[in-house]
Amino acid sequence: MAPHDERYARYARQTMLREIGDEGQRRLAQASVLVVGIGGLGSPAALYLTGAGVGRLGLADPDVVAESNLQRQTLYTEEQIGRPKVEAARERLAALSSQTRFDCYPEGITEANAREVVARYDLVVDCCDNFPTRYLLDEACAACGKPWVHGAIGAFQGQVSLFNGRTGRRYAELYPDREELCARPRSTAGVLGTVPGVIGTLEASEAIKWIVGFGEPLDGRVFTLDLKTLQSEIIDI
Repeated sequence: MAPHDERYARYARQTMLREIGDEGQRRLAQASVLVVGIGGLGSPAALYLTGAGVGRLGLADPDVVAESNLQRQTLYTEEQIGRPKVEAARERLAALSSQTRFDCYPEGITEANAREVVARYDLVVDCCDNFPTRYLLDEACAACGKPWVHGAIGAFQGQVSLFNGRTGRRYAELYPDREELCARPRSTAGVLGTVPGVIGTLEASEAIKWIVGFGEPLDGRVFTLDLKTLQSEIIDI
């Protein structure tokens, strides 16, 4: 990246890292990432992917901003309550980077559109909060040959992994009891607001590592973290 390039100053602290450099920054600029779920996990994931210079970001979420979201979904403001999350998120993210293109999917990811939407992107970041969508992403990404970063949270704990990467590991291998899990009624559970912040940021980090090609991505492995005790573990699938 030449010093006269308008992106030079913006990404200077990132490109000075040997693992990224100018070539890594070009890869980020050329990359497209689909973020599924723009809530507690999706807020930091989308913010850091935009800040890192990802060229195109897909935002998929059928919900609207609610007051109860603001405790952990730091992408939004009180003035945006009642607005579709994809619109509110695009507004905030576009203010952060005019160099990023945003695609909005206010219908979310469904059985009808999953494969078509997933096929448009290089990588998917799962920030949703339900099993049916995760299994749907698992199938769509496998069918389209796309890797995807998974994140999940609860109370004080969270986990991150990467599926359908070079190892070919699938989400269904980690959770083979699909019928039972998908049949569970959706319920509201407590969560410390910082938990999705940490896990969503780790998801963005995994996505950046995969796009640029450095470090040791969680390909076929699961990272777990308990913020109450700060105990962590990496488990091979």
